[in-house]
Amino acid sequence: MTTTPTTRTFDPLDLREAFSHFPQGVVAVGAQIDGAPQALVASTFTVGVSLEPPLVTFAVQHTSQTWPRLRSAPALGVSVMGRDQFGLCRQLASKDRASRFDGVDYAIDDAGALTLPASPMWLSTRIYDEVRAGDHDIVILEITDVGSIPGAAGMVFHQSSFKELAALELSA
Repeated sequence: MTTTPTTRTFDPLDLREAFSHFPQGVVAVGAQIDGAPQALVASTFTVGVSLEPPLVTFAVQHTSQTWPRLRSAPALGVSVMGRDQFGLCRQLASKDRASRFDGVDYAIDDAGALTLPASPMWLSTRIYDEVRAGDHDIVILEITDVGSIPGAAGMVFHQSSFKELAALELSA
């Protein structure tokens, strides 16, 4: 049976609202570029894409002004943002590039990947592939190193706001 694809037009605001019902983790993707820290914040991060080789993905808008700088880095750090890093997310995503890293504790590895040591999980990565997808690019990253803080509390972006994760209490 052959089906003909149907193209529908959605109001972007309606689609954004519908997508907001799916909670997503939040990451900072960063590197040291020309001696200065650079990072972008993404809520489109996916783990477990592949175990061999170890791959993760995130999506970045074509309009990003930070991604063209990061794309040229030999290594990228990925920091999964935790419950206590809400303010840091806002700061790193700020339009004020000059003060994004004011007072921020970060680490740079030998390859130039930037990570945030207080994050529940951090990865050192390199670009494995990029795929154009609509108004975004899907960036596939190969993991070269990993670290985590056991038991650290996570954070998600859900219904257009940052929220902490909490275990559900099941009634008997």
